[in-house]
Amino acid sequence: MAVPARTCGASRPGSARTARPRPGPGPGPRRPAAGPMRPLLLLLPLLAASGASAYSFPQQHTMQHWARRLEQEIDGVMRIFGGVQQLREIYKDNRNLFEVQENEPQKLVEKVAGDIESLLDRKVQALKRLADAAETFQKAHHWQDNIKEEDIMYYDAKADAELDDPEGEDVERGSKSSTLRLDFIEDLNFKNKVNYSYTAVQIPTDIYKGSTVILNELNWTEALENVFIENRRQDPTLLWQVFGSATGVTRYYPATPWRAPKKIDLYDVRRRPWYIQGASSPKDMVIIVDVSGSVSGLTLKLMKTSVCEMLDTLSDDDYVNVASFNEKAQPVSCFTHLVQANVRNKKVFKEAVQGMVAKGTTGYKAGFEYAFDQLQNSNITRANCNKMIMMFTDGGEDRVQDVFEKYNWPNRTVRVFTFSVGQHNYDVTPLQWMACTNKGYYFEIPSIGAIRINTQEYLDVLGRPMVLAGKEAKQVQWTNVYEDALGLGLVVTGTLPVFNLTQDGPGEKKNQLILGVMGIDVALNDIKKLTPNYTLGANGYVFAIDLNGYVLLHPNLKPQTTNFREPVTLDFLDAELEDENKEEIRRSMIDGNKGHKQIRTLVKSLDERYIDEVIRNYTWVPIRSTNYSLGLVLPPYSTFYLQANLSDQILQVKYFEFLLPSSFESEGHVFIAPREYCKDLNASDNNTEFLKNFIELMEKVTPDSKQCNNFLLHNLILDTGITQQLVERVWRDQDLNTYSLLAVFAATDGGITRIFPNKAAEDWTENPEPFNASFYRRSLDNHGYIFKPPHQDTLLRPLELENDTVGVLVSTAVELSLGGHTLRPAVVGVKLDPEAWAEKFKVLASNRTHQDQPQKCGPNNPCEMDCEVNNEDLLCVLIDDGGFLVLSNQNHQWDQVGRFFSEVDANLMLALYNNSFYTHKESYDYQAACAPQPPGNLGAAPRGVFVPTIADFLNLAWWTSAATWSLFQQLLYGLLYHSWFQADPAEAEGSPETRESSCVMKQTQYYFGSVNASYNAIIDCGNCSRLFHAQRLTNTNLLFVVAEKPLCSQCEAGRLLQKETHSDGPEQCELVQRPRYRRGPHICFDYNATEDTSDCGRGASFPPSLGVLVSLQLLLLLGLPPRPQPQVHARAASRPL
Repeated sequence: MAVPARTCGASRPGSARTARPRPGPGPGPRRPAAGPMRPLLLLLPLLAASGASAYSFPQQHTMQHWARRLEQEIDGVMRIFGGVQQLREIYKDNRNLFEVQENEPQKLVEKVAGDIESLLDRKVQALKRLADAAETFQKAHHWQDNIKEEDIMYYDAKADAELDDPEGEDVERGSKSSTLRLDFIEDLNFKNKVNYSYTAVQIPTDIYKGSTVILNELNWTEALENVFIENRRQDPTLLWQVFGSATGVTRYYPATPWRAPKKIDLYDVRRRPWYIQGASSPKDMVIIVDVSGSVSGLTLKLMKTSVCEMLDTLSDDDYVNVASFNEKAQPVSCFTHLVQANVRNKKVFKEAVQGMVAKGTTGYKAGFEYAFDQLQNSNITRANCNKMIMMFTDGGEDRVQDVFEKYNWPNRTVRVFTFSVGQHNYDVTPLQWMACTNKGYYFEIPSIGAIRINTQEYLDVLGRPMVLAGKEAKQVQWTNVYEDALGLGLVVTGTLPVFNLTQDGPGEKKNQLILGVMGIDVALNDIKKLTPNYTLGANGYVFAIDLNGYVLLHPNLKPQTTNFREPVTLDFLDAELEDENKEEIRRSMIDGNKGHKQIRTLVKSLDERYIDEVIRNYTWVPIRSTNYSLGLVLPPYSTFYLQANLSDQILQVKYFEFLLPSSFESEGHVFIAPREYCKDLNASDNNTEFLKNFIELMEKVTPDSKQCNNFLLHNLILDTGITQQLVERVWRDQDLNTYSLLAVFAATDGGITRIFPNKAAEDWTENPEPFNASFYRRSLDNHGYIFKPPHQDTLLRPLELENDTVGVLVSTAVELSLGGHTLRPAVVGVKLDPEAWAEKFKVLASNRTHQDQPQKCGPNNPCEMDCEVNNEDLLCVLIDDGGFLVLSNQNHQWDQVGRFFSEVDANLMLALYNNSFYTHKESYDYQAACAPQPPGNLGAAPRGVFVPTIADFLNLAWWTSAATWSLFQQLLYGLLYHSWFQADPAEAEGSPETRESSCVMKQTQYYFGSVNASYNAIIDCGNCSRLFHAQRLTNTNLLFVVAEKPLCSQCEAGRLLQKETHSDGPEQCELVQRPRYRRGPHICFDYNATEDTSDCGRGASFPPSLGVLVSLQLLLLLGLPPRPQPQVHARAASRPL
């Protein structure tokens, strides 16, 4: 029998607890933490000796009796108000209004995989048409040496931003006379303003757009415009079509203005993940850096920055290691072998590189021997393609021919690229020789302005075997997920390399240069539309992964902030809680197999506060013609689902009326899930407004309209009627106040959440989409009654508990058995008044023999303490399965309901954990966003400026040295490009200065451990020892705990932490020792016998002419376009040879 609230108001006698000796070991040191627990039976003799007290700690059978009373009270209230049984009867009474449909996993996953394959195949056909056309246009193009800017008309995507520059700075060189001015229209598909009649051109800031190479590139690529337009005519769903040129020019369609950054625009298509993946095969790269004493401060800074920029040219298909050398070589980080060039590993390298210090003498032999040993290590996972060594040095005389003879000749399977860094007068012939005799290239990096261009052009060399392979290498590749630079959101891109088909002359060798990469974007949202949503239930979903195990689709793929310089790489095992079964599933999917497996696994709740052990069915198939694999996850109870069949239009109208606000006062408030019921339905984050839009649309169309999703609409209207019948049969005639309830509610798969009474909706904070509500999803996954206290952040003030505001939700799933099929189409529950239920809780956990009369105890009538009379000495609490406080007999803890119990009583929570009432799971959120951190000295090093000493200023030789000019040049760059040296790359590319950055957060969730029975123990802490009893409440997610209140704080040292904390993530140095399974692309183009390696970078080093160079920089400052300067090495990607 449920206890009405009115019985809770009886007066409470004062506490009679007296001090007594604490049970425990004899004198000696005590541990200031929760110590070992001992069974209470061993303590009975000690307790008996303390007979002077009128009260004793409750016996185990007494507390079990209290627990049963609590269980009965909860069950009674839920039976009366939850209406589970009545709702089952309502479904059966309306059996003719719906059908039971089956989700057949294998058929479902194969159909979705086929639909995705068809979608991507249409993009592939468009890609091939573009690539073929580009090669044809370039081959037919006649190179023009005297071409001028005014000869070329095109839309410069950055022109509007430059002309509107509030500071009036003409950052780009060149005239705007050749730039078209276009009109744009808003297009929701692109989330942008576009012009479908033209293409747009983006040219990197550090490239002179008036150079002959760029003008010729613009000239021949103009013909692509018609192909772009024709592609869209054949497939109107196409999004961005892009040609990224090896010269740095980007031509994309449709035209849209470039997204103007706040600072300097560092975008270069050749550094985009999709371009890098399409321009070359995977790479095994070892970077070696000369840190001998001859490397001056400025040169070393240039090297550090160069290495970081080089790392940015690598993708997750590549492997890399970085070492420094002088007389000896050693890795700069903890990585002792090649590791995958993923975001986190590259971060380790970049941080380690900043710690390099110059000392000792140059030892090329040590550096190269280390690099070759790294590349010959076959006992590790690596790309096994495009082996290369990148050496950064300020110069030297040794050619280390003996090393190359030993490790690389005669086959020359490892390419060597050498970089002469800084301004110096050393003979660079040995560096040129190393590169030229090992199929590599020699580059010069005299200043910071040359870093970006010269750390990426090695890709042209790697592209040679691809070009020479011809059609065999013309294979479409699909990228990782990444953020579109033009605002489309998360996309994947299909890429196809474009080759130079010109020849040196009749009968001569064909050109071996890559022209660029063609790309077509596919928005993840377009792929998601092909997957079933609401038929899979709240906890069913579709996911897809690539060969690296990174998710393409997953409900947990939700990056809080994105940096479009880096791909979004969330591993399947990080998107879910990792276990052996999921590792096996992931491996099978990467290998392209089909499979099905039912597993028992752990899942996080939607609010990431709880963990549930659940059963899931995984089914997976490969997506043909791609590197992706598709999976389907279904709970057993989602094998079947309801499909409404409301053919009776009169009934449709009747049920629809219960959605009208005019019915809410009598029938309860209705929230409808914000789903895409019809094409013309206006979305809104405000549910009241969304309902208004929905009603207005329904007055114009019928649920059977072709523009509407009939399945969603019929189910919504059916559930409106069914939940109204629950109001009619159960809720309307009940007095909620009698049982201290703030509200009753029901939520359904069809998208209805009905709250009764209507006024309770004002304080309803749960998501109106049941599938996105934590209480809904947890109730489906668990049997019994699921308590959910209000969430409290420890940084916020305690809750102000007032009636009709904050409440504790108690919910349970409604399970139906129809025709032998089991399904759970709804969740019902109540909202408790915490204060009134705290009083009720004290009564139920008391020794009252009569409802209104507490037990009389005294010196002549000793009895056990209880949670009502002795609340000053006895702590009684209900804690949920996540360790959060639900109810307490302590008035001062009422405003702490919803807090992690360790914040309320750290000593007791630790004891519960140590006794296996709770266990925990730690995981990492790699998609979190954190407030920007102020840059430290170390972090700013790559952009730092060399500061000369007083001795330098007094030294005449210093003023005529290359170091002087390098410093002067950096200062000029700093004036020309505001905050260049201090700017973070993300900020420089347009991110707001206050924008949050991505970071890693460590999450810890607690959940019930292995103990199910009632348990008594003592927290052994000397004079601060405490007795406690804990017991799980049957058919709930609650733990009932009774404990003595602590007499002192000696044991407060141990505290369990549940709050999410900032973290560096798991130790990368350990993770790389056990890398996760992956597969690289199945083809590799790193060798062709006909490759011509004679073009290997024969740039000349010359002493700078201070007068000439200063004049050029002053011209730049005055905004005058200088004449094109000689380049370090010639590139003729667009010029027929």
